Amino acid sequence: MANTRSAEKQQRQAEKAAARNRAGKSRLRSALKKARASVTDAGSMSASFSEIDKAAKRGIIKTNTADRYKSRLAKAAKRATAK
Repeated sequence: MANTRSAEKQQRQAEKAAARNRAGKSRLRSALKKARASVTDAGSMSASFSEIDKAAKRGIIKTNTADRYKSRLAKAAKRATAK
């Protein structure tokens, strides 16, 4: 429990940030699932790349993690179109 006004304010801010991060992470996961389900669709791939970049920009995931996600999606798409 917060003892000072500043600690109470920090608690409120932390709760808001956690809610924002949770929502962003959920959006990211949904985009990744959608992209993995339809790897051959360029539109969903583009939308998921955009969502990954937004998550990285907002600090929900790190830049290297975003790059890794995009790389794996692109590799999966290339494999799917080669078949």
